[in-house]
Amino acid sequence: MNEDQKSLILKSSSHFPPPPGVKLSYGTAGFRADASILQSTVYRVGILAALRSLKTQCVIGLMITASHNKVIDNGVKIADPSGGMLSQDWEPFSDQLANAPDPQSLVLLIEEFVKKEKIPFNGKHPAEILLGRDTRPSGESLLEAAKQGISAVVGAVAHDMGILTTPQLHWMVRARNKGLKATESDYFEQLLSSFRCLMNLIPDRGTSNETEDKLIVDGANGVGGEKLEVIKEKLNELDIEVRNSGKEGGVLNEGVGADFVQKEKVVPHGFGSNHAGIRCASLDGDGDRLVYFLVPPNNCSKIDLVDGDKILSLFAVFIKEQLSILEEDTKGSNNYKACLGAVQTAYANGASTYYLRHLGLEVALAPTGVKFLHEKAAQYDIGIYFEANGHGTILFSEHFLSWLEDKNQDLSSTHEGSEQQKAALRLLAVSKLINQAVGDALSGLLLVETILRHMGWSIHQWNALYQDLPSRQLKVKVGDRTAVVTANAETVAVKPPGIQEAINVETAKYPNGRSFIRPSGTEDVVRVYAEASTQEAADKLANSVAELVDQFLGFRSS
Repeated sequence: MNEDQKSLILKSSSHFPPPPGVKLSYGTAGFRADASILQSTVYRVGILAALRSLKTQCVIGLMITASHNKVIDNGVKIADPSGGMLSQDWEPFSDQLANAPDPQSLVLLIEEFVKKEKIPFNGKHPAEILLGRDTRPSGESLLEAAKQGISAVVGAVAHDMGILTTPQLHWMVRARNKGLKATESDYFEQLLSSFRCLMNLIPDRGTSNETEDKLIVDGANGVGGEKLEVIKEKLNELDIEVRNSGKEGGVLNEGVGADFVQKEKVVPHGFGSNHAGIRCASLDGDGDRLVYFLVPPNNCSKIDLVDGDKILSLFAVFIKEQLSILEEDTKGSNNYKACLGAVQTAYANGASTYYLRHLGLEVALAPTGVKFLHEKAAQYDIGIYFEANGHGTILFSEHFLSWLEDKNQDLSSTHEGSEQQKAALRLLAVSKLINQAVGDALSGLLLVETILRHMGWSIHQWNALYQDLPSRQLKVKVGDRTAVVTANAETVAVKPPGIQEAINVETAKYPNGRSFIRPSGTEDVVRVYAEASTQEAADKLANSVAELVDQFLGFRSS
């Protein structure tokens, strides 16, 4: 690092002193905190994004959002060249960067890291960063801090892409690094054209289609609702009503949004008995989670939740059907048996895992955290992953898409309009409609809507694919959460010795019993999950496992 570069960072960073007594850590969600203490952190993440761009020689994304957190919070995270999350290798440096106590320590830290990573930090290489933010009032000043951080690196250029959903920014980064058009209008165009392609390929079922026309969506008073209004204006094929779009004066994520609906299992603000039986959906604050729900006719506050597990199941049914149709073309050349896999965490309801395996799917478990699910799903030709909270997507391997393009070409010259060609076209359209960079509530919603119409299903039929097993989650306070060590995607506790055997004894007492423990990533608690054939049994199992944790590790509090 030359002297001019050093003095630039020293001078620039002196305007962004870190808040005293605050230590932040970069997790799956990046950095998140009360917005009032984030100026210094966001400035330094601007430097981080520029360094990442120099290292990879690719376009990097920087998103300012706190997703489903309350409106006074904010956060910042990096999108890597693939459109995915920041490489885990860089997370420790991110923490050090955010917590460096003064400009001199900051420069020294950067100098050492640049040398270790062999980053071309001489002002001769360009760095390009796409910036986005959600609708939070604090976003504008934090965006300015990010720009100042990027400007502190010679040769780094920031492009402000405006107010976006988090998935939109990730999509743009992925598209730019593939050499494709990557504006917001390009995003909408790709979603809408692939959606229409799927709609045009829906089989003619006469009058047997059970899908209700109306869809009412809770926009969490955030950016997702705002962008869905844009999609609605461009779509004639769907009857969508957007509630809680942010224009009605509601507060972001307050009594609204996918996180609230999924956790509380109650209707969001603005929904009630007049929506009974109508298909409803909820987005989260930055538009990366999606859940559906039904308001029962006899109880206008509680809901029938159709969560991420059910979305995964719907996608799996549809994709498996298309692959089966393609495999019927035994006489054709260039045949290939695709490997389709579903990826879940241990928190997925056991009934959903059983259902997927009963379909004949390979179901893999990954540790909790989107980055682990995404990594595992990428190992398949087509990998579908979802968490129960509604965050997930579908990944298509480059090899499979290349084969599918060739297969479609073959079929168009020999079997134009055949069921096999339609199946190939549907899969190609899904690969363009779904956001392969990251979970995206808008693209996910459009895909759900087309599949329901394709299958001729109502939300009631979709929800009846399987019945969730009753479950219970508890937290147990412990002296040292690191004393719990897990294996097999967190389903087995290998430490402390003997605890897993004791859990197994308790679990065996209950029909369809399943329980596991895992340490929290943020606080000194151990999380307990239990499910069984009845709610009473699930509660008893959770309590008995929590007591075991207390016996082995410390004091009990749930």
